[in-house]
Amino acid sequence: MPLLPAPEILIDRELPLTNSYLRWRAQRLNRLRFAEKTSQSPPESLLQQVWLYQRLVQEKLQTIDGRPVRVLHPGFWNREPGPDFQKAVVQVGSDFPVSGDIEIDIVPSGWEQHSHASNPNYRNVVLHVTWEPATTQKERPSLPLKYALDSTLPELSFWLGVEPRPAPGGLAGKCSAPFSSLPPARVQEILRQAAQARLRQKAEWFQALARQRGWENAFWEGLFSALGYKRNVWPMRRLAQINPFLITHLPPKDPVLTLQARLLGTACLLPPELKGHSYLRQLWQYWWRESAACLEYILPAGLWTLGGIRPANHPQRRLALAAHWLANGTLLYPAERWLERRIESPDLLRSLEEILQVKHDEFWSYHWMLRSAPSVQPLALLGIQRVTDIAMNVVLPWLYVRACAGGNERLAAVAENRYLHWPPGEDNSVLRLARQRLFGGASSSFLTTASQQQGVLQIVRDFCDHSNAACHNCEFPDLIKATVSCE
Repeated sequence: MPLLPAPEILIDRELPLTNSYLRWRAQRLNRLRFAEKTSQSPPESLLQQVWLYQRLVQEKLQTIDGRPVRVLHPGFWNREPGPDFQKAVVQVGSDFPVSGDIEIDIVPSGWEQHSHASNPNYRNVVLHVTWEPATTQKERPSLPLKYALDSTLPELSFWLGVEPRPAPGGLAGKCSAPFSSLPPARVQEILRQAAQARLRQKAEWFQALARQRGWENAFWEGLFSALGYKRNVWPMRRLAQINPFLITHLPPKDPVLTLQARLLGTACLLPPELKGHSYLRQLWQYWWRESAACLEYILPAGLWTLGGIRPANHPQRRLALAAHWLANGTLLYPAERWLERRIESPDLLRSLEEILQVKHDEFWSYHWMLRSAPSVQPLALLGIQRVTDIAMNVVLPWLYVRACAGGNERLAAVAENRYLHWPPGEDNSVLRLARQRLFGGASSSFLTTASQQQGVLQIVRDFCDHSNAACHNCEFPDLIKATVSCE
């Protein structure tokens, strides 16, 4: 499956007749569709989602006076009165990156109409994001999004949804009763359909990204984002975007050490040199020689969230692993060959781990972080559960959409089949709450595959996040009935 140019169209939306869940999502797309050839503007809630997930073409982000805007972190969505996003990190033109708040309005005049200038809650706003471009530059930079979206408005409204609400909690939801009356096979079928919808959603994100950056860069951006976990996705994603620069002019001697120095140095994660720490001294020797050339790419130190992170998930360790991947040239060819191999389901996890796992690193195989004490026993650079996360969120969706874009139905079916039969990953708080709401508090063993877990997460996103604790106006019970009637 050779590399292909970036796709011009999304995945064919002709849906299997047996998948009621996908048909419902298609109907939802039609309900949310905007008349793009008119002057109709999207709702502000959709722009907030676009900003949160950065569904934007980075090269088209410019202030109205022509300065490029780099979003190093979109900030945290503020559900209380005040700016829409707080503690974002942005760089405008050649200025140093700044941390502050983001306010989003449909029209530039919203700033005056809503009296933000006189409201002290908005004093830390560093960027005014709008749909329509402003006619003049005001006190703070203004960034229009109208011509910078990475997909059409109908596609984004379908992918992101509108007006998500906090996840419900407490008692079992209204869907719990109809679920409990269904035979187990029918419940599994609903989860399979929802998992297929989630696979398509992830695949379409990769395809939208490939339009901008090409297939290979889209893969690396997804991979680095997965290594960032929940708290450090954005700085990891930024490092992936500058990978083409970081991997240039690698010396034939010690390419891994060179890349580890470049990644950790650019990430601003190199601590001061410690006496007797030979590995850290080597990193600084490489970094001192190259830091000047990387100056414009160095991330602000405060961009990382390090509190409460387990040592195995520390970004220093994740970047040391990524350096091995980059030094080996590419993971794309082994991943494509892996898809073509005939593998039985029980071996799926281990077979991908063989590709992603680094066998040995002189320092990182015995240290969790740069300053941690050495371990007596060897430490794997990639945990087995992280392999599942990468498979379900990156490798399989990327391989699936690559095969679809290349017209290879056989390999697309293989990727989907492995996605549907992958062994389950770790339990988490979202799944625990969802099992209580949907299945009356079923145990974690109730979900026997990773795709069933993904299906539950998709149901939460499509339904629970758009309702409240009392399940007002939730359409999911009706979808369950429609699914049953089609069988």
